Amino acid sequence: MAPTCVELCVCSLSGCLVSEEGCASLKSALSSNPSHLKELDLRYNHPGDSGVKLLSAGLKDPRWRLEALRYWRKKCIEELEDEVWTHL
Repeated sequence: MAPTCVELCVCSLSGCLVSEEGCASLKSALSSNPSHLKELDLRYNHPGDSGVKLLSAGLKDPRWRLEALRYWRKKCIEELEDEVWTHL
């Protein structure tokens, strides 16, 4: 029986401690290896504003098939309000 290739459509890296540097690596991988990935979940990580901007910019890249990028950030440290952002 021949092996079956399964396309990864959703990648959840929630809580995996992805940093700004990790976001740069993800952007590089997604740009150089077009995939069928449609959703990337980075909630509960530490991508920083620059990491999120890197990946958000990639949503405009026609080689990316990414439709949703999920992440959170603290709006106000004192109130610890978490907000989920989805870019479609």
